[in-house]
Amino acid sequence: MSEAVSPPLLRVEGLETYFPIRSGPLRRITGWVRAADGVDLAVPAGKTLALVGESGCGKSTVGRSILRLEQPRAGRIWFDGVDLATLAGRALHPYRRRIQMILQDPAAALDPRMRLRDAIAEGMQAFGIGANEAERTERVAELLRQVRLDPGQMGRYPHELSGGQRQRVCIARALAVDPELIVCDEAVSALDVSIQAQILNLLADLQQERELAYLFITHDLAVVRHIADRVAVMYLGQIVEEGPVERVFALPAHPYTRGLLAAAPSLDAGARGRPAPVRGDPPSPANPPAGCRFHTRCPDVFDRCPRESPPSYAVGDGTSRCFLCDPEGPSR
Repeated sequence: MSEAVSPPLLRVEGLETYFPIRSGPLRRITGWVRAADGVDLAVPAGKTLALVGESGCGKSTVGRSILRLEQPRAGRIWFDGVDLATLAGRALHPYRRRIQMILQDPAAALDPRMRLRDAIAEGMQAFGIGANEAERTERVAELLRQVRLDPGQMGRYPHELSGGQRQRVCIARALAVDPELIVCDEAVSALDVSIQAQILNLLADLQQERELAYLFITHDLAVVRHIADRVAVMYLGQIVEEGPVERVFALPAHPYTRGLLAAAPSLDAGARGRPAPVRGDPPSPANPPAGCRFHTRCPDVFDRCPRESPPSYAVGDGTSRCFLCDPEGPSR
């Protein structure tokens, strides 16, 4: 008898988040930016899914929609069996503790007027963690040790720390409420390369110690290879390829993924026949192309691509939204 497979901690199905375009003296809505347009993804407990793509593809919108910092217009956000898209107000409050976020700019994420102790303990107070201030202070000290900072620094202000130290404080603040899933939105992109490696190693250690799940939003493929178990490649509001990192990097099924890998200077593209980087600029998400959204930049485009929107085809233990993966033939 085969072993039962546990459902993922997070599953997003058909997520749509649009932003209105307003114009004219009355600021009427004249169009929509389709930032997330039918996104499906899953993050198992204790694992890392990287969400990767060019700037403006909708990655951060997906992360913010999962935390309900943006209001989706359609779709489901299943977290531990509960559809967060249907919750509001007090019903959503407990899940804000279980899902936390680490942002790109730690200086902007921390209140410059708050000492580190108060910044880290803020979430504990909001969720009633700790019997009193002394207990919360001891917990802050332990969190600082866990992120490799001296507890004696808890009386300092953010401007007294380096960028890497501030990001460690942001990690400690996220951990303070014992989350199960952390959305890391370009969490290391503002740091020097050597500091990036330290933060990535810290996140990996914390994941193992706490059985954390990460949705790691990034444009850096080297970061994906370092930290992720699976990767979802996003283009113009849609997931165009998803699968295990090893397979996607070694045998990318979508032309856009191949172009991204070719453009990454730190990755060896020799084994992939040196494909060309993605050409041109992406179209506007307010007016995406008909058919396959990538066809205007695709080196493998054929007659079917401008006319039909490809579904997600199974590719090994993953998917690809490309007619080249149609088992009945790409040009049928």
